[in-house]
Amino acid sequence: MIATDFRRALGQQLRVDSIRVSSEAGSGHPTSSMSAADLMAVLLDGHLRLDYAHPADPHNDHLVFSKGHASPLYYSMLRAAGAIDEDEFRTYRKFGSRLEGHPTPRIPPTDVATGSLGQGLPIGVGLALAGKLLDRLPYRVWVLCGDSEMAEGSIWEAFEHAAHYGLDNLTVIVDVNRLGQTTETMVAWDLDTYAARARAFGWHAITVDGHDVDAIEAAYADAERTTGKPTVLFAKTKKGKGVAAVEDLPGKHGKPLEDPEEAIAELGGRRNLTVSVATPDTSPPVPQFPSGALSMPSWDVGEEVATREAYGEALTALGSGRGDIVALDGEVSNSTHSDLFAKAHPGRYFEMYIAEQQLVAAAVGMQARGWTPFASTFAAFLSRAYDFVRMAAISRADLCLSGSHAGVAIGADGPSQMALEDLAALRAVHGSTVLYPSDANQTAQLVAQMADQPGISYLRTLRGKTPVRTRPDETVRIGGSRLVRSSDQDDVTLIGCGTTVDEAVHAADLLAQDGISARVLDCYSIKPIDTAAVREAGAETRLVLTVEDHWPEGGLGDAVLDALASRSVPVHKLAVREMPTSGTPAELLRAAGIDAESIAATAKKLLAG
Repeated sequence: MIATDFRRALGQQLRVDSIRVSSEAGSGHPTSSMSAADLMAVLLDGHLRLDYAHPADPHNDHLVFSKGHASPLYYSMLRAAGAIDEDEFRTYRKFGSRLEGHPTPRIPPTDVATGSLGQGLPIGVGLALAGKLLDRLPYRVWVLCGDSEMAEGSIWEAFEHAAHYGLDNLTVIVDVNRLGQTTETMVAWDLDTYAARARAFGWHAITVDGHDVDAIEAAYADAERTTGKPTVLFAKTKKGKGVAAVEDLPGKHGKPLEDPEEAIAELGGRRNLTVSVATPDTSPPVPQFPSGALSMPSWDVGEEVATREAYGEALTALGSGRGDIVALDGEVSNSTHSDLFAKAHPGRYFEMYIAEQQLVAAAVGMQARGWTPFASTFAAFLSRAYDFVRMAAISRADLCLSGSHAGVAIGADGPSQMALEDLAALRAVHGSTVLYPSDANQTAQLVAQMADQPGISYLRTLRGKTPVRTRPDETVRIGGSRLVRSSDQDDVTLIGCGTTVDEAVHAADLLAQDGISARVLDCYSIKPIDTAAVREAGAETRLVLTVEDHWPEGGLGDAVLDALASRSVPVHKLAVREMPTSGTPAELLRAAGIDAESIAATAKKLLAG
């Protein structure tokens, strides 16, 4: 069978398999899969270089289904490539199956989870950055997008960054089938408008008939020849192609076909074609991460140091000791202090500008290639990328995030810059770690541990300087805490984190003047929290008072309440409860009722009765 005929037949097989697996599952997106079947048939037969028997080989190409709902097509490709057999193929969407409703890394060689539209392409940019500038291997990143997700702003963040970095190892295939879930897309089949937009961003843009396998072949070859810029194919297709009952008709999205057997017959019946997918050239050497002596910075007790500065110094030292460490920032590196890393390790630093979705997505792509990324920006602005963080957890990604300038303590910038919900948001992410050190030595130790911590790790850093209370030789650990002061006669436990630790210490001094002994516990690890230390404090004092520069919902106070859920311990939460304004840090802490005087006054009132 000549290539053209084989590819046409393979496209039909991919359609048939998409129909039958969705029908057997009773759910799925067969029509969205059918529109892109010819595009994927040509890619699988001749252009994708991926050893499915060795999916972890670093030389492999990467295929990202940004259009994750077309999972029937993706799994049909795996079956045709021999990566899964018929028995597993038929487990689609069943409990316990690796073939979930949207692809996840549970089924190799899937790099990342997709399904939240607009994410696959930004992650593809991260993979392509790794290939071109870190791995320096000739693999290509292919991304299949749907035309509906072209409305997502994250797609255009990716377009801009891919062009800026000249990612000629990235090819994007946009399946322009015109129909979204409920209505026609804004641009419909106007391929010229799509292409003009892409060219304005600096891309090589190709328009093509997405059902003409020879035209698709020529377009892919053109993409592979293009240097200096990324390539995008805008392919005109028809949703439900080949089956009259659904082809190019609204209202058919996300539904199995009503008569699958008739549709399969219309497509020429079942086939059992297999594809010998090209394997990559494995001769280029895989770079080894250079490593040196790891020497983390430390500070003397009593010094005044901002934890954001300690973060930058610690990250830089970590990068000197470990060649797998990379840093990304959202164009605020002179504030987060990742600029220190950029100066010391310019080849492993990536500027993502004011594009927080692309910032996190690039980090997710890089970690899929084995790098250890630290992504930093102002804590408030990570909220723009929250869905990317959520999806990173579904991807089983190992990701280090740092958010600086958090809480009312930042002062005069006002509430738009004050992250007051970040601890709650990141605590809610599955398998996450949430850290909020109060001084520089804690920060340095926690940064080093984050690099080896599985899952999503988040470090909150402070704008202002805080006194170093932790000795350089003192153990700081994820899941730990620090007992700042205590006695056998403590009446109340004050639990703080970050900036409120210093306020709690001063509050304890004020309480001592009135004959009240206060224990101060620094819970620098909020998730996991030091349950044993919290419970011991609760058992040995009459009252637990939590103090946080955060809204009352979901932060330190709720973490403490979780730890004490099975204990009869009175707990009172001090937190930011009114919308803050501009002001000095001292004025804002006082207004929020989380300064030393407010803490002491509240403790006295509660202890009195």
